[in-house]
Amino acid sequence: MQVNMNINGEAVSEDVEARTLLVHFIRDDVGLTGTHWGCDTSNCGTCVVLIDGEPVKSCTTLAAMASGHDITTVEGLEVDNVLDPVQEGFMQCHGLQCGFCTPGMMLTARALLNNNPNPSEEVIREAISGQICRCTGYSTIVRSIQWAAEHGTPVSVGN
Repeated sequence: MQVNMNINGEAVSEDVEARTLLVHFIRDDVGLTGTHWGCDTSNCGTCVVLIDGEPVKSCTTLAAMASGHDITTVEGLEVDNVLDPVQEGFMQCHGLQCGFCTPGMMLTARALLNNNPNPSEEVIREAISGQICRCTGYSTIVRSIQWAAEHGTPVSVGN
């Protein structure tokens, strides 16, 4: 079947099998490998992308379901060689260790900050509660998102 979508502002049109998951479409067909694939059950959140600005787990979303929508992957956060404040915050506050969960965390954080530019720690923790990080204990991730809220003007992605 034919799918048509915008990924990081670029029009993408491909023929795919109807059962193709969005995570596989993004990684294998489009070649954007920043979106990670961790569990196939939507438990870990490493595969989060933004669909029309909302965080969605791409391992349980069919590519066909994303047809006609705007998709943002972690590669789309950086605009014109300028890091998104979320990316900068993760760098400044050491919000990653192994980096496997980082793309999904960053996209969830971007969606949160687009909707709530000054979230409390409790709100941040609730927003990322659907994602698993096995390395950091979440403290540095929360601080990274707080840094982004304090220091950055939100970049309009996925809206």
